[in-house]
Amino acid sequence: MPLMKLKPSYKDYLWGGHRLVDEYHKDYSGSVLAESWELSCYPDSPSTIANGPYEGKTLREYIDAQGNTVLGTNCRKFRDFPILVKFIDAKESLSIQVHPDNAYALKNEGQYGKTEMWYVMEAEEGSFLYYGFEHEISKEEFEERIKNNTLTEVLHAAPVRKGDVFFIESGTLHAIGKGIMIAEIQQNSNVTYRIYDFGRVGKDGKQRPLHIDKALDVTKRAPVSRPESPDPHIGSCDYFTVDKLYLDGRRFENMKGYVGTESFVSVIFLDGEGVIRCHDESLFCEKGDSFFLPAGSGEYEISGECQALMTTERK
Repeated sequence: MPLMKLKPSYKDYLWGGHRLVDEYHKDYSGSVLAESWELSCYPDSPSTIANGPYEGKTLREYIDAQGNTVLGTNCRKFRDFPILVKFIDAKESLSIQVHPDNAYALKNEGQYGKTEMWYVMEAEEGSFLYYGFEHEISKEEFEERIKNNTLTEVLHAAPVRKGDVFFIESGTLHAIGKGIMIAEIQQNSNVTYRIYDFGRVGKDGKQRPLHIDKALDVTKRAPVSRPESPDPHIGSCDYFTVDKLYLDGRRFENMKGYVGTESFVSVIFLDGEGVIRCHDESLFCEKGDSFFLPAGSGEYEISGECQALMTTERK
């Protein structure tokens, strides 16, 4: 089965909006949709196959039935399915948070840490996100500012616009600001240490828990550099490689690729519409759609007027 359309799992976190339903065609009936987990084998939030002989089965069930060869040889180094791909709609600002590295997370949480990449899909005028510190601070100052609610005074508030890319390594303090929609490609982990949550309360009427001690252990308390890179990919690390596809329907109206035995390919569509083909199968694709091509699928083609992010696993 070379071409699978995926149905995501949904998250109704209190800071979310409704644009993923209104603009990205998500089949969701609730009033708040914060995240759609487009490519997920996370145990309690898997994506589901929407076509073909495995329709209605989770992606994890498909992999278990077909074997890990569908992930590719580059995935042999990972204990679990390596990545998680999301759309995120931040109607309000997210909490200020940090993710641990693998060593700390495996020791303390029993799962991998998290390095992630953000691609800004939409950004309201004047929107920004927190990304590291303006200058290096001591652990003592960090702890004191958390206690007296002055942490934001020393954080780097980075203005954003559509098309920006941010690479969030483990240990980097960060927060998505209100009015921003992003596509997130990350390690397959849900370990987050919340540092500051603007005093908000959850559905139970209580403030959400903070994880100050662990955040103090893992946070890098210095500015984050964003050097220009000659790398042809928009994002690349030990856990994933991400490329952007842009077809204007005129000069660039199609793209042909090849899925070898080294890695699967994940494709999420950011805008427009078109057709994705693999062997004798053709599927319509539009803004918000997600597809999975197993390793060894061979030649495929995308045509139309559309933009997409394509994620693979490197050696």
